[in-house]
Amino acid sequence: METLMVDRVHSSLRLFMHRNAVFLCERLCAQFPSETNVQLLATCYLHNNQPYAAYHILKGKKMPESRYLFATSCFRMNLLREAEETLCPVNEPNMEVPSGATGHYLLGVIYRCTGRISAAAEQFTQALTLDPLLWAAYEELCILGIAEDTDECFSESTALRLQQEHTSTSTLVKSNFANENRVLSSRVSASLGDISPKQIKQLHANNIAEVSGYPHVRPTALHVQNSSTSNVAQFDTPSPTAAQTSSIMPPPLFRNVHAYQNTVSGDAPTKQKTNGVNQPLRRKNIDEARLKKVSGRLFNSDSIPRRSERLKDTATNSNSNTSQFGGNGAGHSSGKLRVNSSTPSKLCSTAIRSMQVRKGKPRATENFDEGSRYEVIDEMWTDNISGISSSVSATDGRSFEQDKAERILLQDSKLALGIRELLGLFRTLGEGFRLSCLFKCQEALEVYRKLPESQFNTGWVLCQVGKAYFELVDYLEADRYFELAHRLSPCTLDGMDIYSTVLYHLNEEMRLSYLAQELISIDRLSPQAWCAVGNCFALRKDHETALKNFQRSVQLDSRFAYAHTLCGHEYSALEDYENSIKFYRCALQVDERHYNAWYGLGVVYLRQEKFEFAEHHFRRAFQINPRSSVLMCYLGMALHSLKRDEEALEMMEKAIAADKKNPLPKYQKALILLGLMKYEEALDELERLKEIAPHESSMFALMGKIYKQLNILDKAVFCFGIALDLKPPAADLAIIKSAMEKVHLPDELMEDDL
Repeated sequence: METLMVDRVHSSLRLFMHRNAVFLCERLCAQFPSETNVQLLATCYLHNNQPYAAYHILKGKKMPESRYLFATSCFRMNLLREAEETLCPVNEPNMEVPSGATGHYLLGVIYRCTGRISAAAEQFTQALTLDPLLWAAYEELCILGIAEDTDECFSESTALRLQQEHTSTSTLVKSNFANENRVLSSRVSASLGDISPKQIKQLHANNIAEVSGYPHVRPTALHVQNSSTSNVAQFDTPSPTAAQTSSIMPPPLFRNVHAYQNTVSGDAPTKQKTNGVNQPLRRKNIDEARLKKVSGRLFNSDSIPRRSERLKDTATNSNSNTSQFGGNGAGHSSGKLRVNSSTPSKLCSTAIRSMQVRKGKPRATENFDEGSRYEVIDEMWTDNISGISSSVSATDGRSFEQDKAERILLQDSKLALGIRELLGLFRTLGEGFRLSCLFKCQEALEVYRKLPESQFNTGWVLCQVGKAYFELVDYLEADRYFELAHRLSPCTLDGMDIYSTVLYHLNEEMRLSYLAQELISIDRLSPQAWCAVGNCFALRKDHETALKNFQRSVQLDSRFAYAHTLCGHEYSALEDYENSIKFYRCALQVDERHYNAWYGLGVVYLRQEKFEFAEHHFRRAFQINPRSSVLMCYLGMALHSLKRDEEALEMMEKAIAADKKNPLPKYQKALILLGLMKYEEALDELERLKEIAPHESSMFALMGKIYKQLNILDKAVFCFGIALDLKPPAADLAIIKSAMEKVHLPDELMEDDL
């Protein structure tokens, strides 16, 4: 009963019937309250999104698996301290972390959530050492910015170790399977001890007579029964055609199966009243004569294939649910095994294996007398593959040992090739992701292009390519790859928050609105969907509504750093700098390397004219992403505000070199040169800026001010006029008009408004 219930629970979990699994497992624990069954119940609760229930039943358990499940429950309930104490008790520092690599990974996530980055990195590295294919651990190391090169992590030595581990695991499984077969064999042998071979032969003779007398009738074997189930296994033999029965006598049914069926059911056949002394010998002679007669008919016929050829065909066509058995002619009827879903697994496997093995035996071994009963039963449990292979080997003139060695070598070579191919794929994907996390986006793109087309055209890879272009401020290319990823995998929501930001920067209001509605229709409880909705309202300058949607995203996932940052941006747009700083700091608590939050804090302090704080936060962001032209530019602005013009000018040069299409560092460089009274150099820089952004009103206003300083008044008035024609923002409009009116006044009477 316990085995059956456990099997049903696992089946329900596999079929995602979590409520049914919980119900069955609760009954199981009530009847058999072992800690292993409690672990299974906790697993059901976790699958059913009930971590509190798993927490309650596992509290105080000491087995490693119980500790891991309890820690998982605590983590889902945000009880991080209790989860850590469960995985790594303070009073028992030498206790191993349960569940191996996954346990170390969970402990690393807990350390990262509590801000202990070095300890988290150590746990992720340990998890990756135990299981090199644990991608999540390598991904976390990349996010922390401390992942090692993929050539070292997924090296040739790793492939050899994986091959050895897989080989040892396979050997252990085969050993356990053989032990199980020996146990089952001894049990069946003991159960057959109370049944005489006479009874089995009599039952077999009745079946032969029935089939021989009525060849058009479909004979059915006995049903396997026990005290708790009925109709467990049934063998239906289809009726042979007239052409098949005309030349070949139907062979007898499988005798050992009948013996086992009657043994299990406890229903022995009726004894024949014959001479007990002469019966075994007489039956033996009859069987031998019948064997010779049938064998001669079979092997002397040219129209009938040899037994070895039929064995090859039968071996390739057999599977775990149907098994054809017994036959010395091409026209004999076949049998099928039907297994009821309520059958215990061991009983089913017993019946199946017995039929498969007997199929490969010659007829001479089917004599079932008292002197050879136990030997035949032992042979009945021989491995099916070994039996078939030995028959084929005898035909081909090769020994079984040679065939087995060749098979093992072939399997090992296939395994080694598969491991190397998988590690090669991990090397490419891992290197691309590692470079992306280090914001070496151009190098990451080159690595991703090395992937085969089948791997490149997947949602995850295309989103990573889109993110790389987003960091390179190439929004058109980012849009192209994100759109392709969304088309190929429309239900993948990871990365759609960045996609919505790309559409925000491109001012694609209609497409952004459509994307937001589509994501909400797919999953209303995903934080990415509400980020897209918030970006849609932010594009319309409805900052309050946008803020509500970003806060909804934070409520759905408090560990979603980008949602915290977007909330900070909206508060900053509303000039609520206190709340803006609060959300930026929350984002940094989730992910210390989230440079967008450091940048946001720098902008807030720059607007508050706290230039030292601004310079500190911009520099922290620049250390994380040293290739961002925007961060270099803002850092230079903070340095310029601190009167460190030479450093600011150097930083602007780097920003221009990093992204020649970015107009902001060119404009800021002209401002710094103006402050240094290098007017000609400033004008040259603005002329180059005009080629990139010819419709920027602030650029023409600055050019007008420089011409005023050079006393070229007609050009100054001309530039101020163009700036007004380009419809500047309302805040700049009054300043430009005032400067234009005072263009003929002396410099000391002009206000330094521009």
